[in-house]
Amino acid sequence: MKNLIIFFKGFKDRKGNYVFIATVSARILSFIASIIALKLINKVDLGYVIYALNIMAFVIPLSGLGIQQGLLRFGARLNSVSEKKALFSFVFKKGILFSVILSAVIFILSYILPLEFEQSAYFLRWLSALLLTSFLLESIKIQFRLEHNNKKFALIEIFYNVLLVISVFILSYFFKELGYTIALIVAPLITFLWFFKSLNINFKSVVLPIPIDFSFLKYGFFAGMANVATQLLFAVDILLIGSILNDPSLVTAYKYVFLIPFSLLFLPGILLTTDFVNLTERIYNKSYINSYSKNYMLFFLLFSIGVLAVFYPFSGFILSLFSPEYSQYTSTFLVLTGGVFGILIFRGLYGNLLSALGKAQVNYWIAFVALLINIPANYYLIPKYGILGAAITSAGLMWFSSLSTFVVFKILHNRASK
Repeated sequence: MKNLIIFFKGFKDRKGNYVFIATVSARILSFIASIIALKLINKVDLGYVIYALNIMAFVIPLSGLGIQQGLLRFGARLNSVSEKKALFSFVFKKGILFSVILSAVIFILSYILPLEFEQSAYFLRWLSALLLTSFLLESIKIQFRLEHNNKKFALIEIFYNVLLVISVFILSYFFKELGYTIALIVAPLITFLWFFKSLNINFKSVVLPIPIDFSFLKYGFFAGMANVATQLLFAVDILLIGSILNDPSLVTAYKYVFLIPFSLLFLPGILLTTDFVNLTERIYNKSYINSYSKNYMLFFLLFSIGVLAVFYPFSGFILSLFSPEYSQYTSTFLVLTGGVFGILIFRGLYGNLLSALGKAQVNYWIAFVALLINIPANYYLIPKYGILGAAITSAGLMWFSSLSTFVVFKILHNRASK
């Protein structure tokens, strides 16, 4: 327990408490923004926007072709703030160019691709601008993290989400679904403009602190692709339940049964958002990484045991809070919760450590293999067990990917640390 106390003292010293407050606030404010949109906009029209937004959710991780992820990893290996600012200057300019090109591609494709809802194409054209505005916001958030200014990072998160709620309310009230769409685009842009000056970036600097070669660009691209593949893993379950069982109510049931277990994943996100730069700086310090990993895993092991102690006897009651009929899905709920434990204890940590080691492509290939297994497994299990079959597939793949990242990191880290 003494080691855990020291572990969390370091987390607090790195302003992790601010990141925690910002993350919780962001989730609450994002939920409020969604409720406001639901109250002010016709549900059918809002559905067209949400459909287009779901498409963009798979593309946004590739904004800037992921070059900002290269900034986060390689910038953390630099020694001085001035070097980090010089690297930011290069990444920022190239990232804007890549984002504009990708936005144009999505804009053109919206006229070509056959969408399930034709009306969504119009909103997809608007939302293509999110690739640029989300890149702008993400880039300054990364730079503040590189400068060990997690407090400012947290302030940006809160500012953005408060602004999102205000803009969604005002623009949705006057312009309905188009106003909601514009609010999603302008909120990150205004936040970027508000905080950008405080970075004091000199764009006239032409001397790069590190050579920008293919490995730099490849790292960022695969970091973005890993995020896309991971999102697809969760999305495939919903899609296959709908197509195989052909019952929209079961799609809804699965989504809500998974909601609480999935929400637990914000906790490792807080820790690793706070500590990623610190871990990258010390990635070749084997004793430090091992000590951090042991404390991290011990905490989430104890946390998982505590969650299970609550969920196991009260799962029926918890699900009935959504709808009394959902209490019949306790087995599905517990299986999904068990799968999430694998991510809490292993994958969240070792996936980030692989990225810190410069092996983002490994995360992508593990997620890609899991995705290949996911589809045939669901086609076999869903007809036999319904949504429980989808839960078994998901839980199994969560543990497969989690243990895979653990084993591969240990092998690669041992080689790199010799």
